[in-house]
Amino acid sequence: MRFDGLALLRHYLQVLAFCLAISALQYFFRPERPYEIPLVYSVSIGTATWALIEAGRLLIDPRSSTGWPRGWRGLALTAGAIVAGYVAGTSASDAWFGWSSWSGTNQREMRASWLISLVAGVVISYYFHSRGRGAELARRAAQAQREAAEARLKLLEVQLEPHMLFNTLANLRMLIATDPARAETMLDHLVAYLRATLGGSRVAWHALADEFARLDDYLALMAVRMGERLHYTLALPAALREVPVPPLLLQPLVENSIRHGLEPQLEGGRIEVSASTEHDGAQTWVRIEVRDSGVGLAPGALDSAAPGHGFGTRQVRERLLSAYGAGSTMELIAQSPGGTRSTLRFPLKNPPTLPA
Repeated sequence: MRFDGLALLRHYLQVLAFCLAISALQYFFRPERPYEIPLVYSVSIGTATWALIEAGRLLIDPRSSTGWPRGWRGLALTAGAIVAGYVAGTSASDAWFGWSSWSGTNQREMRASWLISLVAGVVISYYFHSRGRGAELARRAAQAQREAAEARLKLLEVQLEPHMLFNTLANLRMLIATDPARAETMLDHLVAYLRATLGGSRVAWHALADEFARLDDYLALMAVRMGERLHYTLALPAALREVPVPPLLLQPLVENSIRHGLEPQLEGGRIEVSASTEHDGAQTWVRIEVRDSGVGLAPGALDSAAPGHGFGTRQVRERLLSAYGAGSTMELIAQSPGGTRSTLRFPLKNPPTLPA
């Protein structure tokens, strides 16, 4: 537990609020006495007890994740601080008013004052202990949620890699029989692509520039098979090159554009992938578009049962949700006169820092 002056001040202000409430209750039951008397005693005892507990927390168990000593040490600290704080606060208040609360004539009031201090000290200590424990549980829950999201991203990527590989091998098998030279070139591109993506497949995030580089490798691989039927452009502004994204976020969309857009079209077509930013109040969003000039969306293309489209769009949506939360969106829109536009939108400032 590191020293945090702002947190100490916040705790002390909360202790003062408790002290004011206690002094108000004492005055309510003893209105014949000036309000200054319970106020000074309550604030003095509360301040002394607070100072002793805060010092004890830093000295006894400075590494406590909850901010409170564990086990019997926390109980001993609370009991000792209440007793010592009561003695110190009462003595200081006696000096302020110029009398002694320890004389025999004040025993009844002393017992009542001691009981009030004991109950108040236990209640206030329990309040701060509960808050510290609640904050630690919330921190652990957030960490578990982040780890679960990372695990989910890796699971989805494991599902995506074989999907792309099987499609490519099926195309390669066909080319071996019809055009061995192009099959050899395609195999060379496939080896280069797998080598380039081996490192990226082991991390949960990489730069958007790396994602575009993987798309460039993949489209070059597909261009070997499709020849002049495939044309493509990739547009990534320099300001967005280092934006972290999950690996293979865009490839399923590009695969869908080729398989369901350009391949069924005799003349092939064009794929354009671009990234930009847009502003919505104080939030800046990253907007990525995958456009193709293919045959467009067929009926049922968004159905999860539809091959290709269902797998790709479903996985992209799940990865966006895992990585960026409910604020991210994906749209799949038919263009006129033909073709499809896939649009991803996610917050610019939300993703974690890229691994070193």
